[in-house]
Amino acid sequence: MEGILTMSQKEVDRLKVITEVNDDKLTVEEASEVLGICPRQTYRILKRIKEEGSKGVIHRLRGKKSNRGYPEDLKKEVIKLYRKNYPDYGPTLFSEMLIKYHSISVDHETIRKWLRQKAITTSMRKKRPHRKQRERKSCFGQLLQFDGSTHDWFEGRGAECCLMNCVDDATGKVYLRFGISENTEDAMLTMWEYVNKYGIPRSLYTDRHSVYYAEGKLTDFGRAMKELNVEIIYAKSPQAKGRVERFNRTLQDRLLKALRREGISNIAEANKYLQDEFLKEFNERFAVSSSQADVHRDVKGIKLHEIFCYKKVRQLRNDYTINLNGGYVQLLKGSAPLPRPKQNVTVSLWLDGTMHISFNEQELNYNILKSKPSTMEPKKQIPSKEHPWRKMNQKLKNDKQRNLFAAALG
Repeated sequence: MEGILTMSQKEVDRLKVITEVNDDKLTVEEASEVLGICPRQTYRILKRIKEEGSKGVIHRLRGKKSNRGYPEDLKKEVIKLYRKNYPDYGPTLFSEMLIKYHSISVDHETIRKWLRQKAITTSMRKKRPHRKQRERKSCFGQLLQFDGSTHDWFEGRGAECCLMNCVDDATGKVYLRFGISENTEDAMLTMWEYVNKYGIPRSLYTDRHSVYYAEGKLTDFGRAMKELNVEIIYAKSPQAKGRVERFNRTLQDRLLKALRREGISNIAEANKYLQDEFLKEFNERFAVSSSQADVHRDVKGIKLHEIFCYKKVRQLRNDYTINLNGGYVQLLKGSAPLPRPKQNVTVSLWLDGTMHISFNEQELNYNILKSKPSTMEPKKQIPSKEHPWRKMNQKLKNDKQRNLFAAALG
């Protein structure tokens, strides 16, 4: 009696086929082809079944440690490091930290299994509804997904801020910059840096945040993109711009922990770290093949400081002043001719804080007034004694007096 044997379905199927060989219903070669093993392995299994019975089909390492398993001391060290230094890391990121900082190479799925064996929970991705995946664009620079991610990036060490995220649709290459919030200035500064580094993208895919979209008119950001001949495509839902949203989730895990390791607690240090280290490592890890053609437009000859700015149009008053933000600006004579009253001038506030006023693409001199300009009283015109108007009035006066005198004598 062999007692009770516990077999996997694979082993049950294997025993059935080997029994057919013993009953001379199959040859060893036919059985090997059915089982997907070589004839020599089939002969070994036949021999074990003759010697041990049905249990000869069970794998010899059942219940034993794998010959390729990790040492128990290594497992204990990894668990100890996780609990002490990386308690909120996922298995994948933790495995990368082990290689980078501890020279320990363990597959992330093995780490996941070890953590669960020790009843240490790991994050589980929520099941999401199936959506048809949109094909990537074929060229680098053909479509740039743009978004801001407001988050407690410094985990209380500094103020909450926003990470501006640019993701190329074809390559998955990212460009990042921290700002105070998702405002017009930080959005334009991010695009300015991106354009300086890679060139002008063909189109931009973003949401309907007030920085980018306004019903019936262009925002300053939208106007800057129009001047660069960049088409803006507005998404109608977060799912529509899934690639940049997924990167935001990844960054809220990886970048947040990187800033913690580096002890960074302000925007200036964070932006320096992005440029010096993080962006290169992140793009090497997540960007796809960069063999695609680069279709960014060249920025040579384009004055970006005159595009990435705030612009307003104001009408010139009769006294050659314009009203601006509740104050008044006096235009002055200079090398460029002044426009006529009632004509429009363009007021540009550059991101460095300086103001420039232009007309027909020529810059005008100006002076900011401290108070409202006084309204000048028109001068009274006093006609001379010989003016026909005086003579006519004198004649009317004399005629009136004669009529009154004649009526009195009457």
